Amino acid sequence: MARAAVLHAVGDKELDLRDDVTTVDPGPDQVKIRIRATGVCHSDLSTMSGVLPSVPPAVIGHEGAGVVEAVGDHVTNVQVGDHVVVNWTPDCGVCPECLRGEPYLCMGFIGQAFSEPRFRLGDGTPAFGMAGAGTWAEELVMPSQGVIKIAEDVPFEYAALLGCGIPTGVGAAFNTAKVRPGSKIAVVGAGGVGLSVIQGARICGASTILAVDPNEAKHPAAKQFGATHTATLEKLEETKGLLTLGQGFDQVFEVVGKSAAITTAWNLTRRGGDVIVVGAGAADDNWEMSAFSLLFEGKNVKASLYGGSDLKRDVPLFVDLWRAGKLDLDGLISRRIRFEDLNDAVRALEQGDVIRQVVLFD
Repeated sequence: MARAAVLHAVGDKELDLRDDVTTVDPGPDQVKIRIRATGVCHSDLSTMSGVLPSVPPAVIGHEGAGVVEAVGDHVTNVQVGDHVVVNWTPDCGVCPECLRGEPYLCMGFIGQAFSEPRFRLGDGTPAFGMAGAGTWAEELVMPSQGVIKIAEDVPFEYAALLGCGIPTGVGAAFNTAKVRPGSKIAVVGAGGVGLSVIQGARICGASTILAVDPNEAKHPAAKQFGATHTATLEKLEETKGLLTLGQGFDQVFEVVGKSAAITTAWNLTRRGGDVIVVGAGAADDNWEMSAFSLLFEGKNVKASLYGGSDLKRDVPLFVDLWRAGKLDLDGLISRRIRFEDLNDAVRALEQGDVIRQVVLFD
């Protein structure tokens, strides 16, 4: 029996924090992990509210790291005792997306996520894992492609961030935008992923990085991670004029998940520049743009799912940047909490009081 945070119905404000949940046994191509640290990400909140799909009852959580406890007979990439990061979008390696070098678009395991329960509650009720994972649990079974081995000296709370927040944010700057030295960048939304985008742009050598957030309490953290300037929504036009002579920014990242934020990003972008959509929005939140503007302003709208990351390639890169002192992981963690504090952590996330909270399992 293990502890796990279970969502019984979409829209529930409180998770059922249980100690009677078991995982399925790993199949031939699967891996069982003992979770040691898991992040509290805004996508978890979006799953609880129904913005992102789920099949309740479901164990929430998708950003985690831990130790391999068991492996199936066909598994060769990890062995018992290895430290691993959970990859919630495992790539099958054989679909058209994978063969094109776009593993973050792979749909090979999506069906399993919504059709194969990975957990069982104490009364025998089967339960699914959020996004095919479910890291708010002490034990978890994933496809072998869903774990990335890391060095044992990487603290688990740092490794957990490498499973979502860092690849989504830093990856958006590295992989999707391919930020060039000297670029003028703006980031709409200074939450945990927005701060990771700012870090990525700084590492790439952007000369100007504007962090845009209506909550001025977030502005000092944005500057800590590399923003050269900050602004609220009311001061945007004035700030754009000062920083770009009114032309707009080369690349603007939307990291909120709202159509209004995409419009804000569009208006900040120069003619011929790039609007990078990072935030996960609702299915019924439609964004509109005139056909005339779309053509004649020459701007490019690019989706950045999972930061365009291939975790097999990018996790070692992120670890190297952390070792070199260029990627700040510790600063992203606002609170280290216990499993029992998860509902409080969800409320803090809703209120916008934190950057990233990490649950540490004993």
